[in-house]
Amino acid sequence: MVMAALAYAAPTIAQDKAEATVSSSFVNQYIWRGLDLGSVALQPTLGVAYHGVSLTAWGSVGLANPSDTKEFDLTLAYAAGHLNVGITDYWFSAGLDPQNRYFKYDAHGTNHVFEANAGYDFGIANLQAYVNFAGNDGLNKNEHRAYSTYVELSAPFRLASCHASATLGAVPMSTTFYGTTGFSITNITLKASKDIKITESFSLPVFAQLTANPSSQKAYFVFGFTLQP
Repeated sequence: MVMAALAYAAPTIAQDKAEATVSSSFVNQYIWRGLDLGSVALQPTLGVAYHGVSLTAWGSVGLANPSDTKEFDLTLAYAAGHLNVGITDYWFSAGLDPQNRYFKYDAHGTNHVFEANAGYDFGIANLQAYVNFAGNDGLNKNEHRAYSTYVELSAPFRLASCHASATLGAVPMSTTFYGTTGFSITNITLKASKDIKITESFSLPVFAQLTANPSSQKAYFVFGFTLQP
């Protein structure tokens, strides 16, 4: 099953006025929580935040392989201090509905997946938990809804002149959503990012990451950059 998601957004201080975000990233392959979701992709973001509440639209479309699944996600989130919570509606062009209808929410035929998340920033590390609660979720060993869960611990640090982070992610149960048969470590990632100065007034944020998925015995090297005003 092809799935994707918005990256975890660190808690922010409540804004005195609304702030908007517009950006687009290009990646050589789309890797999410240790899963391979496609090749070269364009991934735009549009968001607005006010007093800790944010609404963000995020998408992904393959540029090299026409068969790559198109994705459109909406996330409503709230951050206060070190705590953050949110709900994401994922939609995919591949799934239970062969006609790819966005406004079909039939529990047994929708291409939407609904996920709730909560997290806490401890300063030296961020802990996040995600649970699918409705839509096109995976199944467990008993062929029942798995309420697929993913837990992730990430820690930021400096790597020479780069901003870096180390991530460890796990799925605690059997689910076809993540392709696991029980507790599994699915994501071990080391990521580094840096702003490359192009002109006096423009810098290009680039990033590279190494990801291993011990559960599937796969490993990936991802490179990308982000364009934003």
